[in-house]
Amino acid sequence: MSSILLIFAACGVGIALGYAFFASKKTIPKSLQEEINKQESHLEKLKLQIAESEGNIRAAEAEARAAAKEIVSEAKVQASELTSKLERHEARLEEQEKLLTGKVKEMEEQRTRIEKTKEHIEEMKQELSDAQTKHREALEKVAGLSKEEAKEQLWKELESEFSEHFAKQVDLLKERIEEEAEDHAKDLMAQAMQRYASEVASESTATIVEIPSDDVKGKIIGKEGRNINAFEQATGIDVIIDDTPGAIVLSGFDLARRYVAKLAMEKLIQDGRIQPARIEEVVQKMKEHVGKMMLEFGKRATEDLGISGYPQDLLKIIGRLRFRTSYGQNILKHSVEMAHIGRMLAEEMGADVMIVVEGCLLHDIGKALDHEVTGTHVDIGVQICKRFKVRDEVIHCVAAHHEDIPIATPEAFVVAATDAISGARPGARRESIEEYFRRLRELEELTKGFEGVQRAFAVSAGREVRVYVDTDMIDDLKQRTLAKDIAKSIEEKLTYPGVIKVNVIRDKRVEEMAK
Repeated sequence: MSSILLIFAACGVGIALGYAFFASKKTIPKSLQEEINKQESHLEKLKLQIAESEGNIRAAEAEARAAAKEIVSEAKVQASELTSKLERHEARLEEQEKLLTGKVKEMEEQRTRIEKTKEHIEEMKQELSDAQTKHREALEKVAGLSKEEAKEQLWKELESEFSEHFAKQVDLLKERIEEEAEDHAKDLMAQAMQRYASEVASESTATIVEIPSDDVKGKIIGKEGRNINAFEQATGIDVIIDDTPGAIVLSGFDLARRYVAKLAMEKLIQDGRIQPARIEEVVQKMKEHVGKMMLEFGKRATEDLGISGYPQDLLKIIGRLRFRTSYGQNILKHSVEMAHIGRMLAEEMGADVMIVVEGCLLHDIGKALDHEVTGTHVDIGVQICKRFKVRDEVIHCVAAHHEDIPIATPEAFVVAATDAISGARPGARRESIEEYFRRLRELEELTKGFEGVQRAFAVSAGREVRVYVDTDMIDDLKQRTLAKDIAKSIEEKLTYPGVIKVNVIRDKRVEEMAK
């Protein structure tokens, strides 16, 4: 603003000097006079504007000073409020600090008291231990027994006095556990057996072949028996021709040979040409046909069980089981039945289903070759599985299904259990009367060999052995031990289907005569 005033002052001075100059000359042109008048008029306007601007400036300064005073006043009020808040906050912090300091001091005092109490307790423990030691030493001196001897004597007294009570408690506990485990096991096996119902897989040792007329019997025998001798030599099967009308009987233990003989005999009867050369030709064709059937049986069994990847040679061996029996039970049907039951049990138990299924199918694979290779069917089965690179887990199931080796996996246990279920179910197997009596005699003789046994009887078709003991030699605790020893000996030394119950009976009767 001062610079503007200086400019206007300079202009005024210039105009005044010009006016004085021309006035001194006494000659001022009219145009210049007009210009001077215009400049003077403009100068007046500028002066008015300058005055107005100065007024506005003074008003703005006054307004700014009033606003500044108001802002300063508000700031002072806010600063006062903040100061009071800070003072109150500091007061609270000081109060909390005092409280915390007091609590820390109190905790330190409590810790000190606890440490002193612990030290006092340790001292009391040591004093008590020393007192017990002195008391025990004094008792040992008075009784003349050491600590171990006193324990042994006390144990004998307790055993003698409470043996019957302990035996009852053990029996009750074992009965409860056995009932729960047996109920659960029965439930699982019942569900598996109910879900899979198969036909009775029993095979006989003879096959009947129907003939159109009794005249055919003469052709089968041939001149001087040449035809029947050639047939029996080619098949290894006995031909029984008797007075039975319309039928002849083929007898033999080898089911495969008997089936070949059946097909060959039916083919010869159908052709009507029965002579030694023709017999050998037909028998050879039927053997090749049965060989193809074995492969088909193996494929059908594996497909039915959902097993894949087996080579054809192994499938043929599996198919051969269709022509093998055990106590009249067809082994292939038995193995497939086991696999279905084992699958259900494995699913309930959480075991590997496919290991169980393969183990069940292959568990008796050694029986397909056991008459051709030396060794037990278990050993032969393990060798076959190893040759065809079957999984180790499945091989263990095969090796342990008769407990020739300890069962190490849940899958092997399921295979062994399903083998017993399938083999022991009613109608599955047959046993000769001589073999039945021999098994009962062995069971009774083995039981009678234990000390304290007076009598032993095999009952329930050999499913239970009842043992009567001498009450003077066998007390309640020894009765339990004897039952376990007998059961263990039966498991190790005898071969039997299913489960045998050992029932040890200790019956003491006291009689007195009143006269």
